[in-house]
Amino acid sequence: MDIPRPSQAKAKLRKRLIIGGSIGLTLIVITVVLARLKPAVPTVDRSLVWIDTVKRGPMTREVHGLGTLTPQNISWIPARTVAHVDRIVLNPGAAVEPDSIILVMSDPGIQQAALDADSQLKSAEADLENTKVQLQSSVLQAESDAATAKASYEQARLQAAVEVEVVNDGLDSKLHLQLAQVTAAQSETLNGIQQKRYQFAKDSVAPQLAVKQAVVDQDRAQARLKHADADALNVRAGMKGVLQSVAVDVGAEVQPGLNLARVADPTLLMAQVQIAETQARDMQIGQPAQVDTHNGIVNGKVSRIDPSVTNGTVTVDVIFDGALPKGARPDLSVDGTIELEHLDNVVFVGRPAFGDEHSTVGIFKLAPDGNEATRVQVELGRSSVNTIEIVKGLQPGDRVILSDMSQWDANDRIKLN
Repeated sequence: MDIPRPSQAKAKLRKRLIIGGSIGLTLIVITVVLARLKPAVPTVDRSLVWIDTVKRGPMTREVHGLGTLTPQNISWIPARTVAHVDRIVLNPGAAVEPDSIILVMSDPGIQQAALDADSQLKSAEADLENTKVQLQSSVLQAESDAATAKASYEQARLQAAVEVEVVNDGLDSKLHLQLAQVTAAQSETLNGIQQKRYQFAKDSVAPQLAVKQAVVDQDRAQARLKHADADALNVRAGMKGVLQSVAVDVGAEVQPGLNLARVADPTLLMAQVQIAETQARDMQIGQPAQVDTHNGIVNGKVSRIDPSVTNGTVTVDVIFDGALPKGARPDLSVDGTIELEHLDNVVFVGRPAFGDEHSTVGIFKLAPDGNEATRVQVELGRSSVNTIEIVKGLQPGDRVILSDMSQWDANDRIKLN
């Protein structure tokens, strides 16, 4: 006899549903747990980052720049006239005195002009001497005529006086007296005229000689100028120093105003330092400075600040307080540091790789145990070459990472090993 067996299908279906639900629930729980997990904290090698401690105290604001030593006294020697370079006597580096000849040039026209100017000057001087002789002769003639007229007048006056006495004695007629008196009056008039002519002759000497003298002075100045042009063909240093450069070659034709050579005094140097335009706004004349010649550091002060900006930098001249180290010479590369101001009792730290003054940047601050660092927002203030003021975000004693951390911009925490 057959006995019916109970169906297992429902039991299997129930078992499968329970197993599937358990797996689905497990997956959901795992997904939620993974979603809540924080991303892994990146690890940074401690030896590869620059760590500094925030401090409170005095801070000196400074700016830094590269530059060169430059002579304070530089003389460019220009060409006076058109000329041909015949010979270069001295080469750059030679020590020169004011009369040292650097170049020899030629121009026949200039030399002929000097000779012509001499001839014209001699002619004017001869004309002046001739005029002096003529005027002296005229004055002497006028003086002689004046003396003759005066003598004639005195003689006629005396004759008239004699006639008065003769007439009074009844020895002669009154007509002779009147004639003597007329002659005396005429002689007096002629005498006055001759005296005026004599005075005019004397007074006219100076103006006439002045005209001739002016011509002589003009010709002398012209001759001096022409001789100076001729002498300038021998190009001289004009000052004591060192010949730095010769700007022409033998055989060159030069034009007036062209710079031929440069002479400088190497014993009196200054530093010309290039400061970034963003750091130059607080500079003032007279600020203290230090210049590193790579053979010693020399103190000085700012003597000039270029008002213009060239290639993003401002040129600053620094004159020195003392002697320069041995080996200092023109065009030597130097490093210059200029002190802007001294700040007391400020919070500061080493200057980070990225972060300008008066800006807000993210900086990693180390935890107390030094094994982790968290990014904090820090407000920066005034800056110096190697330090910068902290306005907000950090306290004295905090340790921060100042290296370039841009590759971890996506992380707010890092681990140090």
